Amino acid sequence: MHKAMSNDIMEHVLHTVELARPIVAAISRRDRDLASQVRRALSSVGLNLAEGLGTRSGNSRLRFETALGSLREARAGVRIAVAWGYVAESAVAPLFESLDSLGGRVFGLGRR
Repeated sequence: MHKAMSNDIMEHVLHTVELARPIVAAISRRDRDLASQVRRALSSVGLNLAEGLGTRSGNSRLRFETALGSLREARAGVRIAVAWGYVAESAVAPLFESLDSLGGRVFGLGRR
């Protein structure tokens, strides 16, 4: 995979984590377990994506699929936090936009 593409998608992951940081902090004030799960899922996205980008064998597809699953888990965790009233839906809109965009990119990598 081209290094520029790898760097670009990893920057997207880091930007998404930065968007999530205050939301996870707000969730943590009301539900530590849920916040921890969202935090771990977001970390898993980046770590599995990096592993997939550094793998040339058939394992890369599995890493990308795992990253996508973790991304969906993180998104679901934030949606649950909204449903519980821990954070406002308007506050998470930029995060959801970034997650959805990143999800499309990760999905594409898993289909190569």
